[in-house]
Amino acid sequence: MGMWIGRNRKARVTYGFDEIALVPGAVTINPQEVDISFSIPKKNGELIQFDIPILASAMDGVVDVRFAREMGRLGGLAVLNLEGIQTRYQDSKQILNEILNASKEQVTSLLQKLYQKPVQEELIAQRIREIKETGAIAAVSSIPQKAELYGRIAAEAGVDVFVVQSTVSTVRHISSEYKSLDLANFCSEMPFPVIIGNTVSYGVTLEIMECGIAGVLIGVGPGAACTSRGVLGLGVPQVTATVDCAAARDAYYKRTGRYVLIITDGGMSKGGDVCKALACGSDAVMVGSAFARAEEAPGRGYHWGMATPHANLPRGTRIYVGTTGSLQQILFGPAEVDDGSQNLVGAITTCMGNVGAANIREFQETEIIIAPSIKTEGKLFQTIQSVGMGSK
Repeated sequence: MGMWIGRNRKARVTYGFDEIALVPGAVTINPQEVDISFSIPKKNGELIQFDIPILASAMDGVVDVRFAREMGRLGGLAVLNLEGIQTRYQDSKQILNEILNASKEQVTSLLQKLYQKPVQEELIAQRIREIKETGAIAAVSSIPQKAELYGRIAAEAGVDVFVVQSTVSTVRHISSEYKSLDLANFCSEMPFPVIIGNTVSYGVTLEIMECGIAGVLIGVGPGAACTSRGVLGLGVPQVTATVDCAAARDAYYKRTGRYVLIITDGGMSKGGDVCKALACGSDAVMVGSAFARAEEAPGRGYHWGMATPHANLPRGTRIYVGTTGSLQQILFGPAEVDDGSQNLVGAITTCMGNVGAANIREFQETEIIIAPSIKTEGKLFQTIQSVGMGSK
């Protein structure tokens, strides 16, 4: 498998969203009659139900309490970053203004400075309670090194879902400087379902699933504001990563009877990308930049990666995506732009109807073709005029 890249060295050929297409089905379904719901299993076997298979990324330019409330009202799930400004500062608006007004030459050093302030444990509990008081499901994210401490605080505050997230996640982490998170023990002791990320490979995904997690985030470096692929040279294109990890989920389910969610995280700014991720095997997707465009997003059109403030090796940047409409429009329309960045749910249901998939599991069986010209064929005028599929 793979091809030679030089003497005695082979490399796999992998694929991203722009290189594949979904094949229409022999039977079509009314888009209003397809089921796109998904659920996260609780420790007691009950399910946390969601109307749409979309999560908002735990990024400070995207999710705050207000955004989490609106995302919950619309049937999705927003994840709050416990390492961010919402838990470091009581008044986050002033801090946001500093970040948004900084020049591009100064913003990274400013972020590094602002994120040096310690996380306030009382703010973790306060933000979780504020989300739950709105009636929304409370989901939060932490790095592995802080997961046990923040997990206990979050549990007492009544958090519903806990995400343990790092650039690359494995079960076997070696360090002499600090204690590594015992993922199996963490999942066993904590009362909430645990989602872990990020990973991109079959074998690692299987090992992670053995620890009792509820879901796995798939993707290293594809996010619009992430620079890990340039800084570190790491990453696997999202189509191949999703397919490989979905295969691990299916193998694990066949062996154990326990179904673990696969959630493609990053690299999807348009409805078509989301559709392709689901068809490649995802049960849901996690999106950042698309939601940074929402009127409700705290970044007001700006978006920065979670590792941008890293003190020694930033692996993210602040980008401007603009504010194009409400979260309602981005999820359900009516779309007022021509590039596929609004009405993501409509894109999913319409695509499922056209391939003949009545639910997400059937959608995962869609025929996929390698099609590197799928976005350029016949689109010369759109490209020249920078409209529709030719817009950046």
